[in-house]
Amino acid sequence: MLTKTKIYLSSPHMGGSEQKFVNEAFDTNWIAPLGPNVIGFEQDLERFLGEGAHVAALSSGTASIHLALELCGVSRGDEVLCQSFTFSASANPITYLGAKPIFIDSEKDTWNICPELLELAIKDRIENHKKPKAIIAVHLYGMPYKVKEINALSAKYNIPVIEDSAEALGSTYFGKACGTLSKYGVLSFNGNKIITTSGGGALIAHNENDKDRAVFLATQARDKAAHYQHTNIGYNYRLSNVLAGIGRGQMEVLGKRVEARRFNYEFYKAALSDISSIRFLDEPNGMFSNRWITCILTESFEQREQIRLLLQQDEIESRPLWKPMHMQPVFKDNTSYTNDVSADLFEKGLCLPSGSNLTENQLQRIVDLIRKTSNL
Repeated sequence: MLTKTKIYLSSPHMGGSEQKFVNEAFDTNWIAPLGPNVIGFEQDLERFLGEGAHVAALSSGTASIHLALELCGVSRGDEVLCQSFTFSASANPITYLGAKPIFIDSEKDTWNICPELLELAIKDRIENHKKPKAIIAVHLYGMPYKVKEINALSAKYNIPVIEDSAEALGSTYFGKACGTLSKYGVLSFNGNKIITTSGGGALIAHNENDKDRAVFLATQARDKAAHYQHTNIGYNYRLSNVLAGIGRGQMEVLGKRVEARRFNYEFYKAALSDISSIRFLDEPNGMFSNRWITCILTESFEQREQIRLLLQQDEIESRPLWKPMHMQPVFKDNTSYTNDVSADLFEKGLCLPSGSNLTENQLQRIVDLIRKTSNL
């Protein structure tokens, strides 16, 4: 019996030249976590991100956030304000340093960190507790957050922003690349991202000194000496030359990957916009989303689950939107400033298959099933 091909939420999509760079690494025996592919990948990213970007290729986006927090001086007992509506990797590195995440809810225009709640939290922490050391804001699903408003608060209260752009490579805010809009930016090249190195990430800084400091910490903080000497605690966070080779090949097709993801969004929206119980997140003025994942917002938890389960029965992967960090068991005792926006999004929102390798026939198969639920 023939079975239908499974459709994944966001599967890797090779461009064809990745093998060339990987083979070069093997042919030259550059297998260690350094080498020409690492340097080349960093340079490729710097050219794409624009003038002033200094990139350190690392083992993951999580590692990049960890090092960004270190560069901001975060240490045990400090507080960091963190967007609640995100993946746990945005918040976990705060705890690695013995600091405490304070969670901030979202606004409805972008689903990202709410500037009003953020300022309320900053004032409250300063007046009653202690001044936060950093802010982690996330460009969720590729949609830029309200950068102007968040940066204004950063300047007003002198608190640096770490820009979690793990999902936003290729997105822009008024023409400027996401990841370059704050003190430090973070990228992820996990297997489900818009481009992948299998596993990997990057830290984006605005000067060579910060990049060099990140690389120093990422290579076990080894001092310059003939022997192994350490005056700092370091980490094994550098990206390998082999995986960087995959990244170099992926960078050659990044523009096409953004086009394909945006095509998916437009296809879904055109095919489903007549269903009043399904809504999409439009781009606010000045924002350009890579549409890493196309998300829909339904009218109820029941409708969301009806769609998700019907897709699942047909071997189509979909997923609820991120469960907010302030609702996670591991962070149940953490302070949060909420307005119920992210809780509502989690209850009613669904991520649809959005891979850049989806065919129109597959997209139509998904749409037909979703339309079927609207008639039940």
